[in-house]
Amino acid sequence: MKIEIWSDVVCPWCYIGKRRIEGALAEFAHADEVEVHWRSFQLDAGAPTEPTEGTATMLARKYGQSPEGAKQMQDRVEAVAAEEGLVYRLADTLHLNTVDAHRVIHLAHQQGGIELQGRVKEALLEAYFTHARNVADHRVLREVADATGLDPARVDEVLGSREFEQEVWADIEQAQAYGASGVPFFVIDQKYGVSGAQPTEVFTQVIEKAWSEAHPRIEVLATGEECGPDGCAI
Repeated sequence: MKIEIWSDVVCPWCYIGKRRIEGALAEFAHADEVEVHWRSFQLDAGAPTEPTEGTATMLARKYGQSPEGAKQMQDRVEAVAAEEGLVYRLADTLHLNTVDAHRVIHLAHQQGGIELQGRVKEALLEAYFTHARNVADHRVLREVADATGLDPARVDEVLGSREFEQEVWADIEQAQAYGASGVPFFVIDQKYGVSGAQPTEVFTQVIEKAWSEAHPRIEVLATGEECGPDGCAI
């Protein structure tokens, strides 16, 4: 089974959604046969690569709220994140561009497949939400990449170029083609889509449904004497 997840590393619901689908997979009997691929999505492709304001200020301006109103919004999300065991510092996070972070995630997949890609994705989410780090800063990206096992020389090559930029945009275009208007957005076996950080139970239901349809059990119309794992009754 293949699960593709479109998300942004500065999307608070994406980290929550990640924990919830991980919870569903932890209880799934065939989890070792599931491949999770991370796809790129940018909440704000026009955000600055050199951030000048915090997310609270940006949210207040975007939604016409007071600073106190924006903080209340963030406090509610932090409370939901805490229920999933996540520590958020939204008041300290910056409004920034994530294209370079996504390019590093694509590099991770090239170098180490879905396992390394998953580690890098988790590390970037933690860097931004738990430690309020500037994940548009190349120095920060290098430190995160190095800690997760990426080749430092390749990271420098990617950050010093536009490598994987087309792959980032291709992911975004595919999400739009699927009808996704936001993230997180989950696609299971290119057949079922789930929008948003749904409860773990929803992910469990969709995963079980997709698996059962891909591995149907035949209808046994007649039974008789037979031998089994414990031998024959003769």
